[in-house]
Amino acid sequence: MRIHPLSEGSFTIDHTKVFVPFSASENSIVDKGSLLVEIQPFVVITQNDIILLDTGLGYTRSNGTLQIHENLMALGIDPSSVTKVFMSHLHKDHAGGLSYVHAQHGDRFISFPYATHYIQRREYELALTKASASYIIDQVGILDEFSKVSWLTEDQGVIDNLIHYQLTAGHSLYHQVAWIKEHGETIFFGGDVAPQLQQMKSRFVAKYDFDGKTAMQWRQQWWEKGQQEAWEFAFYHDIKTPTYQHQTNIH
Repeated sequence: MRIHPLSEGSFTIDHTKVFVPFSASENSIVDKGSLLVEIQPFVVITQNDIILLDTGLGYTRSNGTLQIHENLMALGIDPSSVTKVFMSHLHKDHAGGLSYVHAQHGDRFISFPYATHYIQRREYELALTKASASYIIDQVGILDEFSKVSWLTEDQGVIDNLIHYQLTAGHSLYHQVAWIKEHGETIFFGGDVAPQLQQMKSRFVAKYDFDGKTAMQWRQQWWEKGQQEAWEFAFYHDIKTPTYQHQTNIH
């Protein structure tokens, strides 16, 4: 398997939930009360699939091209060749790229129309009904009419003997994580329950989580098991370390 981060850049965010672009060359200080995060979905290439893990902010370039499409093409991947889209949850910084508005006629379209989308049904229903700055209904509401959504309704399961998923809560009520397993290798994607390498190494309870204590406990379990089984971790919000893998197993 191969995994590639699809970075959309660095941003600061505070209680307003507004993502403000951040450049280290132009900005030297992060305002008090703000977090500095990377926004980076991932693409995983397996023997038979091209899998997208979350979809980013959904920004478009000046020429109307979706940034996530451009990032894929820079790797030599045609966006139409993506076969699976797995969503950890539907907050706007993870789900913005699920759909886009056509620059000329203003209609909204699915960004990856040939891919099967794996989404927690309960998370989707929450996104449509919960008044929150984190969910944007226009971005995700189109999914209800999209035929290639595989609605996940169980707390855990296996997709095509390849993607193992589990509902964790922690960051959001119906947040889920995924392990992609093939030929003895494991890639682990923890979404916003395991967003950065440093959080895996420390007992950190985030105020922005739905249940920060539960999220911390999950991270501790995954870090230990990942060490033992040599998982490759994918960190959605890590500025410096998008992926990390222990070099040796611990027995």
